[in-house]
Amino acid sequence: MSNYYTETPTTETHLFNQEHRIPVYGGFWERFAAAIIDGIVMGVINKVIQLAIGEIEGAVAGILVNCLYFALMESSERGATLGKMALGLRVTDMNGGRITFMQGLGRYFGKILSSIILFIGYLMMVWDDRKQTLHDKMAGTLVVKADRFQDQL
Repeated sequence: MSNYYTETPTTETHLFNQEHRIPVYGGFWERFAAAIIDGIVMGVINKVIQLAIGEIEGAVAGILVNCLYFALMESSERGATLGKMALGLRVTDMNGGRITFMQGLGRYFGKILSSIILFIGYLMMVWDDRKQTLHDKMAGTLVVKADRFQDQL
């Protein structure tokens, strides 16, 4: 198994490989606060959609809008939703690079699985060294504090 801190970057500059930096991972409460912000943002957007096109159609459209919001924002250059940006967090691949749209989709659908099993998928970050949730592990992603690194021991 390769060490994701020291792998050679390919075509993209990976944040963690510069001077063998170790990221500062996003903690439980920071990620929880970011999720609340995103929930409020998406709640308002989904309500507007429901008022515009109807309750049932709006609910269906809301699922699609939520999926696209998370997948597109997290796979964007900033690597973060509005909530994560507000808390100084970003989603990266295991090398600190930008995630793909498919990884963003994987994270989104993985969050559903993390929720279904009594939120244990979210609580996994409490005992994980890299603070990965189930959906992070499924998608091969990390949530880190943007531009913050700890000294390598």
